[in-house]
Amino acid sequence: MDNKLLLFLLLLSFAWTGFAQDNSVHQNASFQPYDRYLYNSENRFHTSVKPYDMTEVNKIVNIDTLYVKGCKNKYVNHFLNNDWVRFRSNVFNFNINPTFNFELSQHNGDNNEDLGWINDRGVFVNGNITDKVYFYSAFHEIQSNFTDYRRDRIKELGHNTIPGISRGKAFGENGGLDYAYAEGFVSYIPNDYFRFQLGHGKNFIGDGYRSLILSDNAQNYPYFKITTNVWHLKYVMMWSQQYYLDKGHLGNTRYPKKWNVMHYLDWSVTKWLNIAFFETINWGDDTLGTHRGFEFNYINPCIFLRPVEFSIGSPDNCLMGLTGKLTLWKNHVFYGQAILDEFKFSEFKKHSGWWGSKYGLQAGYKTFDIAGVKNLDFQTEFNYVRPFIYSHFTYSQNYAHAGQPLAHPRGSNFYESVSFLRYSWKRFFFDARYSYMVYGADTTGTNYGGDIFKLYQTRTQEYDNKIGVGADKNVITYKDFTVSYMLNPKSNMTISLGVTNRTQKCDVHDDKNQWMYFVGFRTNLNNFYYDF
Repeated sequence: MDNKLLLFLLLLSFAWTGFAQDNSVHQNASFQPYDRYLYNSENRFHTSVKPYDMTEVNKIVNIDTLYVKGCKNKYVNHFLNNDWVRFRSNVFNFNINPTFNFELSQHNGDNNEDLGWINDRGVFVNGNITDKVYFYSAFHEIQSNFTDYRRDRIKELGHNTIPGISRGKAFGENGGLDYAYAEGFVSYIPNDYFRFQLGHGKNFIGDGYRSLILSDNAQNYPYFKITTNVWHLKYVMMWSQQYYLDKGHLGNTRYPKKWNVMHYLDWSVTKWLNIAFFETINWGDDTLGTHRGFEFNYINPCIFLRPVEFSIGSPDNCLMGLTGKLTLWKNHVFYGQAILDEFKFSEFKKHSGWWGSKYGLQAGYKTFDIAGVKNLDFQTEFNYVRPFIYSHFTYSQNYAHAGQPLAHPRGSNFYESVSFLRYSWKRFFFDARYSYMVYGADTTGTNYGGDIFKLYQTRTQEYDNKIGVGADKNVITYKDFTVSYMLNPKSNMTISLGVTNRTQKCDVHDDKNQWMYFVGFRTNLNNFYYDF
């Protein structure tokens, strides 16, 4: 057959008339344009699996219909409504957009009134080859100088670890950090039932602001994910690789690797009820001094992991959980999670605070269009996490990545209430939040279960391990109000003004009352949690 004719037939067989992205690039908690439609019980959408699959979202709502408004001037219209660079053909499509975060902040408190700043520049590209293959790639080059409580958190994490992003290199004399941030994936969607994705990024399981099962709190990691949609079931299988910060690490050497396998089955029982089961196993590349690498016993995607883990005499860390969502009157959503690491009912009945009672609970509520006011939304949730959960007897097998928890940013030994009130009008967004947290902190030589990076066999006490118990009890209140105007919905390019107040009362250290005022020009595409 003639080569030109073969090429023509190949292109014809892949011919496609439109463009749609794969993963949602709008993951910022303050900008959730799809939620009021996806959580409507009539749509029966599996909202707990994030990032959202946009090939599914676009069947319900499209961002163009929500925020794209035509403008007579073609240049202004392009700036306000379109991707900066776009290419379309019958087979191949792609977009290129800038991504950035330029922020100035003024911090008052602790006798520190230096000006803080973030200088973040980057680009992201997304596209598709026919309606089967989708791709996304983003890169950021960042310098920053945090002068507020975020600097305290970086010191707490150690290794110049910036929350949710990366490790930085110090520069200058005033605490400046230089670092980069990259993410990307390629997806193959052969039909309506299967989706295969190879990526480097984050994942989130749950309907809440926080997740006690799998959060986007830690920095990016490589993963391979298979998603299956059959009937009213969504089944997610993911194998990923993380690393841990070992003790006495030598310079210019790689940090040791660790592995994770996760199964998540979400069943839409009715239009108004979802229940789901979660299980995950973590293991180190080096376990008890023996090199293991990837454990092929965990490669089967259709099996309960706990019996397999037990059958091979494994010392691996196994976590199990449940999630649920109840939607009443279409837009009143009650949701929750339960995560279990270890449990003995006999000890639970005694209320003895046994260290091995390792579990966490979440309960939340969200609603849309309060009292008939369009785009006025409210959310509140409560999180309760016992001491020692997510930790392990080896450094390689705690539920963490690169020095940051894979679930809640605080780790364990805390309870927390967090609430939001949001309102949007055209392209204006108003976001108010309040949170209250109590946690027990560990100090050098103590282990009350608040630091998941400490080995649990070094625990200070066997019993009376209750939330808030520790060498230093902390009470944190966090209040934040932000006003934003969205310039371009395709990249969520916004101008933001805000004020934050954070107070911290401690048993051991001095109390803190910090105010931060900030202005930012940014593309709000990702979640970065600063309310810790």
